[in-house]
Amino acid sequence: MTFLCDVHISFKIVRHLTATGFSAVHVNDIPDKWHTKDKDISAYADRNNLIVRTKDADFKNSFMVNRTPMKLIKINLGNISNQRLIQILSDNLEAIKLLNSSSKRFMIEIDQHVVTFVNEN
Repeated sequence: MTFLCDVHISFKIVRHLTATGFSAVHVNDIPDKWHTKDKDISAYADRNNLIVRTKDADFKNSFMVNRTPMKLIKINLGNISNQRLIQILSDNLEAIKLLNSSSKRFMIEIDQHVVTFVNEN
């Protein structure tokens, strides 16, 4: 399970994921870095079987309308601390692993008090 973190996701999150045994890259580590257009980030993620982590609503819209990216974690938490975001993501890692192993296409939307799972087999 490998994550691709969008530009507004801190490198601290990437380092935390890799330190806990997951594979993660930041959009600044792929060709065109932060200049990469959302559609190209989605295509890159789909080609490489990556789970996009983002705060950008455009990815949710693309998931619903264009069916890409195939795997998405949409974070709706505003400007919370990295530590709080790490905790919320860590609390949901088992569910993410299960969904990733059983679904070809899914979106997880994380709000302050609710985590929503949308999956298609």
